[in-house]
Amino acid sequence: MGKTIVKMKKKKRIALIAHDNRKIDLLEWAKYNRDLLAKHELFGTGTTGQLIENELNVKVQKFKSGPLGGDQQVGAKIAEGEIDFLIFFWDPLEPMPHDPDVKALLRISIVYNIPIANDRSSADFIISSPLMSTEYSRELVNYKDRIMTFEGIKLVQE
Repeated sequence: MGKTIVKMKKKKRIALIAHDNRKIDLLEWAKYNRDLLAKHELFGTGTTGQLIENELNVKVQKFKSGPLGGDQQVGAKIAEGEIDFLIFFWDPLEPMPHDPDVKALLRISIVYNIPIANDRSSADFIISSPLMSTEYSRELVNYKDRIMTFEGIKLVQE
């Protein structure tokens, strides 16, 4: 399987998402990192995006609420190469009606090899990395060959 290189620019495109029980944690983290986040392009789902925009006084491109399709909208932006990494404070102890959407978002993040932080410690490591202020080249695995094979039979793409 071949690999593709995707370049992240110095100005990163960051998606910020939090489940209800984690919104305050994400908001506190974002306030602490406001100056650094303000140098980048921010995206957020529904209420989370609005809270961050109001509290930090920075522009956040907002999608629908997660349960109403916002997680899928973020996933689509990742697949289109328009989001560089994901900060997603999710609640592992609270079942969500849109758990399949959350799993799909995390899966697409792995497929497109974008950094993901699901808690404050991981978010701290990502945001404090020297790579935040530089261009970065990430490798994408070419899954196309695997997708084009069904039960050991090579399919021909038309």
